[in-house]
Parts: sequence; structure tokens; C-alpha cells
Amino acid sequence: MDENRLKHSLSVANKMIELNNGLDEKKIFLIGYLHDIGYRFLKESENKFHNKIGGQILKESGFKYWKEIYYHGDINPEYKSKYLDLLNTADMMIDSKGNDVGFEKRLEDIKDRYGKESEVYINANKLINNLKNN
Repeated sequence: MDENRLKHSLSVANKMIELNNGLDEKKIFLIGYLHDIGYRFLKESENKFHNKIGGQILKESGFKYWKEIYYHGDINPEYKSKYLDLLNTADMMIDSKGNDVGFEKRLEDIKDRYGKESEVYINANKLINNLKNN
């Protein structure tokens, strides 16, 4: 993974700890730090599957919280947990360079990188709206 992805992952882990409401801090940190590990094993054209690949790798490695990685970023996941909600919230507040920018600027970051008509941007917008309404 490149330096920016590592900064993003570390910042997501730290944001999760900051937003934490009674969940295990060690687990939160690991979930946040590992959430984008799937990028390491994909071609750039397959990036939208990074969560599935990362979750599968962690499942095969025996990581208990692989589902949080597998389902992060999904608009209507079939799996729900407090850890997943926290991960999605933190992930949508940290830009691609690891800066804590909040929902709106994170959405702008995604739009600038992928385009307003991209599936990535459209899904991120829906996810942020879901997070705001919960």
C-alpha cells in the first residue's frame, strides 16, 4: 500500500478511538488500521472490491472482525454491528491523505478522485446520508 493509504488507515483507526463509545479500543484500532488492506492485493481497476478482498483475507487469517472489513462502505449490508457503524463513520471523515475533514470534504475528496457520476462517489454519498440519519 502506498504512503497515503497507510496514513488514511492510521487516521481512520485513530478517529474510531476518538469517536468510541465504550467499545474495545484495541479491537477498534485493528479494525480501522486494517480496513483497506484489500487494496494491497488488487489491480487499480478492481478497487471497488477492496473491502471484500480484504475481509476475505482477514477471515482466512482467523481475524474475528473480518466482517467489519468485508462490509465497510456497503450501503445496505446484510451484516450490522457497532464496530461496522463506527468504521464507516470514521472512514467517511478521513480523506485519502489521512486528514480529518468531516463528511462533506470527504465526499469532495472522493468526487475529485473518481468523478461525480462514479459508483464510488454515488455510494459514498448514500452511505454518508445513511450515517447522518442514524
